[in-house]
Amino acid sequence: MRELSVVVPMMNEQENVKPLFKAIRDSLEGIDYELILVDDGSSDKTVELMKEEADARTKVVVFKRNFGQTTAMAAGIDIAEGELIATIDGDLQNDPSDIPMMMRTLKEGDWDVVAGRRAKRQDGMLLRKIPSKIANKIIRKLTGVYIHDYGCTLKVFKKDVAKNLELYGELHRFIPVLASMNGAKITEVDVKHHPRIHGESKYGLGRTFRVLSDLLLMLFMEKYRQKPMHLFGTMGIITFLIGMGINLYMFLLKLFGYSIGTRPLLILGVMMTFVGLILIVTGFLAELIIRTYYGAQGKKPYVIDEIYEGK
Repeated sequence: MRELSVVVPMMNEQENVKPLFKAIRDSLEGIDYELILVDDGSSDKTVELMKEEADARTKVVVFKRNFGQTTAMAAGIDIAEGELIATIDGDLQNDPSDIPMMMRTLKEGDWDVVAGRRAKRQDGMLLRKIPSKIANKIIRKLTGVYIHDYGCTLKVFKKDVAKNLELYGELHRFIPVLASMNGAKITEVDVKHHPRIHGESKYGLGRTFRVLSDLLLMLFMEKYRQKPMHLFGTMGIITFLIGMGINLYMFLLKLFGYSIGTRPLLILGVMMTFVGLILIVTGFLAELIIRTYYGAQGKKPYVIDEIYEGK
């Protein structure tokens, strides 16, 4: 078993392939590591160049199509064999020279995860830094996991923690929350950050809205993943009781001779009663799905075209 596995999601980064290999080899000299590059549906020469540069400790994982950064990261972690697993972007904005320092921090402090914090972030203020700061503050407040830079891909994990993250969708930015849900001890350290020199950024302003959507999912996962009935059942019972209370009030008015057929309150009462029942049934179904999920064999959310191992 190697000491370290370095997982790098790649997509259309042909100009960064050779500098990335050199930076990793120079930075990790003396460390027994393997490099796992996961190509997420590149349409340029990224795969070809990675195969050319690959040596005996390199694996190039090629997806059938684009599945997303989170899925590429999950595939690399699944394949990784190192005692420690590092994740890093392939655009050279993260610096591989920080990895040895992060490994020492993890071992000396007996941490499970060491997350990078971009001390001097080299990105645009309006479209990247400001939305990121707002999102980080909201995530910290709502999840209680106090990491300052959720968007930094550079992280080092213990193997068992990384392999139990259950990454899918676009949840890579919530890795500290996922790890915390599994009881991991997390710290963060300042790391270097460089401006992108080659290629184009894969992020845009629309990413902010996806982050907010994923945040709602994370809050549900954190509090109700194993007990969804506590959420849907509670909401359903409250809604049902309010609806029944309104209906009882309308029934009493009818008994005393009042006309209720055209009153909006009657419609509201009937609607809330049915919505309450639907929420309760949804809770039952969610419980059954959760039990099926934990009892069934997991299916991987990606399809690998090939795994090329360097010579």
